[in-house]
Amino acid sequence: MEFNLMQRVLTVAHKPEALAPVLDAVRSLGFTPELASADGQPEKVQEPEHKPWWPLALSGIVAICAEVASWLGQPSWLVAALALLAVFGSGLTTYKKGWIAVRNGNLNINALMSIAVTGALLLGQWPEAAMVMVLFTIAELIEAKSLDRARNAIQGLMRLAPETATVRQADGSWAEVEASSVTLGAVVRVKPGERIGLDGEITSGRSTINQAPITGESLPIEKAEGDAVFAGTVNESGSFEYRVTAAANNTTLSRIIHAVEEAQSSKAPTQRFVDQFARIYTPIVFVVALAVATVPPLLFSGNWFDWIYKALVLLVIACPCALVISTPVSIVSGLAAAARRGILVKGGTYLEQGRKLKWLALDKTGTITHGKPVQTEFELRVTGIDAVHVRSLAASLSGRSDHPVSMAIARAADNDDITRYPVEEFEAIPGRGVRGVVDGKNYSLGNHRLVEELGRCSVELEERLDALERQGKTVVVLLDEVRVLALFAVADTVKESSREAISELHKLGVRTAMLTGDNPHTAQAIARQVGIDQAEGNQLPEDKLRAVERLSANSTMVGMVGDGINDAPALARADIGFAMGAMGTDTAIETADVALMDDDLRKLPAFIRLSKATHSVLVQNIALALGIKAVFLALTLVGYGTMWMAVFADVGASLLVVGNGLRLLRK
Repeated sequence: MEFNLMQRVLTVAHKPEALAPVLDAVRSLGFTPELASADGQPEKVQEPEHKPWWPLALSGIVAICAEVASWLGQPSWLVAALALLAVFGSGLTTYKKGWIAVRNGNLNINALMSIAVTGALLLGQWPEAAMVMVLFTIAELIEAKSLDRARNAIQGLMRLAPETATVRQADGSWAEVEASSVTLGAVVRVKPGERIGLDGEITSGRSTINQAPITGESLPIEKAEGDAVFAGTVNESGSFEYRVTAAANNTTLSRIIHAVEEAQSSKAPTQRFVDQFARIYTPIVFVVALAVATVPPLLFSGNWFDWIYKALVLLVIACPCALVISTPVSIVSGLAAAARRGILVKGGTYLEQGRKLKWLALDKTGTITHGKPVQTEFELRVTGIDAVHVRSLAASLSGRSDHPVSMAIARAADNDDITRYPVEEFEAIPGRGVRGVVDGKNYSLGNHRLVEELGRCSVELEERLDALERQGKTVVVLLDEVRVLALFAVADTVKESSREAISELHKLGVRTAMLTGDNPHTAQAIARQVGIDQAEGNQLPEDKLRAVERLSANSTMVGMVGDGINDAPALARADIGFAMGAMGTDTAIETADVALMDDDLRKLPAFIRLSKATHSVLVQNIALALGIKAVFLALTLVGYGTMWMAVFADVGASLLVVGNGLRLLRK
């Protein structure tokens, strides 16, 4: 059996002769089985209809009315009618699940709640029974809602690839067709600003492509004939044609989607403590209650009514209201406290698990760094020339280009109020740089390759360029007709908050690893700057996924922090995935379990500290709920227990755990 909690799908693989018993078993649990298609894939799952919220809200109001009517001494039939209306208005699903569980020999939380509420009704504790069922249903709803948001992750990934592509027909004309119907070897045309629909290899034309959604590279990549392109990436400038090398269901993006599905399926949901405890707690309570009701009258000539009354008092005392409420109240308080700090947590499980983190894997671009390249160095290479004049020349040429590196140089000049000169005969040199004429002289501004092609490299210059590139920087060179005038280094700068966050994480005993699509030189340089324990470069999405799996060896709790689609498989596979909320893509945020809404990594140690505080309150609440019940159970067994005490044990314990849980909202 393969469980996909996010998609609400259970897939059962079986021998042919086992089909009938498998179908019967699924039906016995209250579900409708569907046979897989011929290719072994399940048919498209119908989305369940969302139940309206108003019946639960109305049940809550009716339960409160039952409490008020009881306090005011209204007729018992009115209190009973209101309570029954509230119980059945909110608890029919719980009763159904409880009955299925009992029928299959599993006394889970639904069975426990069904029996406890029924016991309270038989005792005539109408308002108590109504409130217990309403509060339990609300707790279940909170948990269900936390899963719904994560389910949208796959849909967000699928929207990256366009549904259509412009394909060359047999007669040479172009037609827009469904991307899913495009065959291998077909030629597709892409216009500027379009998103690429399929994987392929450029056959004609040049362009700059933003591959960040797939590779995580911090800068757009120059692409020319023979270069590979990926579905889901964006063609920023230029028009080109490419030959399709992978069908729509086998593109790099499709493999990322599959990796996300696999990672989500491999994360089994944490079984709630109350469910596990109920397997022991419930049978013990029933055995004790049955013994109290029968043993004294049968063996010691006790009064049947008195001992049955004591047994029913035990059932009311044992009602798990405080236990049921203790977890969601504490968790919701913790989630609200996190939201006040700008931390969006998808569910209580992740808030509970945060304290156990031992490793945090982090993406680089937009996570540790700002994700926006800036000029970091300017070096004159000749003497006797004015630096401002040289920067004006560079700004004049770079200002005519839309390449991110050129824009960084132009921005730096503008920030220093450096004027630009008119440029004549401007020309972009694909994959190399730009050139133009200023005041009658030819100037070029380009990369290492352009310098080599123009024959202007020297041993000294090569060493300097190599040194800057090893620091993770992109180097641009300004040349006139005979000389190299200056060097400009552009880099994605580290956030100051990143250094503080890594230091705080180390103090909390959490080790860090950086996984980036950039080259290993850049990865190591950034890691040294912020104090990260280990760094790996040239990481594609599947590489990041494997890295997280390696860190997870020996049951180590691992978190992943990222902001792009390329991080989605690793985010889904990690025990806790953190998305950079402000700059992160929708899919990264949906796939992740926690979103940092202001992109500040210092929220990570804050989250871990809050997780520890929440766990402490949870333990206190469970101890309070069970401790109070144990005291009143003992009093009942020795003859001092009354119905009033039973109600106090239940309601009093509930109020105590609620008050304790709300402490998490304080700063």
